[in-house]
Amino acid sequence: MSVSIFDSFLTTSDMIAAFDDAAFVQAMFRFEATLARAQAEEGLIPKEAAAAIAGVCKAELYDIPALIVAGRRAGSLAIPLVKELTRSVALYDQAAARHVHWGSTSQDVIDTAMVLVTRDALQLLDDGLHDLCGHLLQLAEAHLATPVLARTLMQPAQVTSFGFKAAGWLAPLVRARAQLRAAASRALQLQLGGAVGTLSVMGERGAAVAERMAEDLHLKVLDATWHTQRDEWVRLGMEVAVLTGSLGKLATDLSLMAQGEVAELAEPSGGGRGGSSAMPHKRNPVSSMITIAAARRTPQHAAALLACMNQEHERGLGNWQAELAEWPNLFLSAHGALRALDEAFAGLKVDSERMLRNIASLHGLVFAEAASSYLAGAIGRPKAHALLEELSGRAAGGQQGLDALLLEAVQADASLSAHVDPKQLASLFDPYAAAAPARRLAEGQLQALRASMATFGSTHPFHE
Repeated sequence: MSVSIFDSFLTTSDMIAAFDDAAFVQAMFRFEATLARAQAEEGLIPKEAAAAIAGVCKAELYDIPALIVAGRRAGSLAIPLVKELTRSVALYDQAAARHVHWGSTSQDVIDTAMVLVTRDALQLLDDGLHDLCGHLLQLAEAHLATPVLARTLMQPAQVTSFGFKAAGWLAPLVRARAQLRAAASRALQLQLGGAVGTLSVMGERGAAVAERMAEDLHLKVLDATWHTQRDEWVRLGMEVAVLTGSLGKLATDLSLMAQGEVAELAEPSGGGRGGSSAMPHKRNPVSSMITIAAARRTPQHAAALLACMNQEHERGLGNWQAELAEWPNLFLSAHGALRALDEAFAGLKVDSERMLRNIASLHGLVFAEAASSYLAGAIGRPKAHALLEELSGRAAGGQQGLDALLLEAVQADASLSAHVDPKQLASLFDPYAAAAPARRLAEGQLQALRASMATFGSTHPFHE
């Protein structure tokens, strides 16, 4: 697969190779060889013919760029490929050449080839998710009790646990891994229907040929020809898009927490990583940048797949071809984002002291809700809210923290001091105590996530 220099920047060489022209053409030849063998086993063509066909189903024997150019003129890559395959078989066995691609159609070979290379691409995603989820699980477990600011609408809100935040990053990735496997189990199926999906040329043996081919290719036997019924296939693409969106959310949080003014997290550096051509002091979050860029491109590719679903009758005119062109882009973006974040979290720097300083710099304002709820038991919610609102305004000036101002207000009001325990009041401004509810939730969430991750095992579900 040919990609631009900027596409390459946002993906990986492994995923480019999965959809490479040679890999795809070889998958098409694999279909043709498997079709011939299955038809021979069912007595539809001579076994000698099947052997002759399979013997030249090797991509390296053909001029792939020339096939691509010819396919553009013919309207399908399969047409010149079958023509050249037939010519090659005829060089060795003229009779066998008559059986090349027999009973099949162009979309059968192209769709099945796309399924085969997509299976390899899914294994790359599954492996990447395994690694990144492992890093995030370790991060969450290590920082269950670490206080950090939670931020809503881009503003400091309350104190949470960094482990809880990391568990929140992990959860959608665990779900994505499960959903990708489930969607793939339905979508990775053989395509074989012949001209209009009825397998009419192969007659009563058509279903048996399909079963043999699916077994040989380690694909699901097709429920029915899906030439223009693309729902399960597009659902698989949507799961890849959702995964990339989740990665983009994670990268956005990471980049914001790595800003110099925040400095709670930092991506690994050194060896030229994250440097600036003009400013030697900079430490740019390049993994976040790559992931966010990849995620920004994904909705357009996903939308294109959905737009291509209204395919006409038994063969789409233009929409199927557009789907084929868009499909690899989803995987290129997803794997680029996965690899980038895996590198970031493998060497992530966590500054828990800076997290505490950022909390302290807000003069206790992020504890205002907890203090208001506590005082409501003594003076009622409206009065408690009004008092904390007034004291918060004063604390925002920075002369005194909210904790000191509130203690003064309590000591100056007999109705308050009679019902308020100064030690308990002070504990409301303890960031570790404030993070405790999040820690408890994270512990339960991580237990469930570990159980889910254990179900994936150490197997490689998309390997044959």
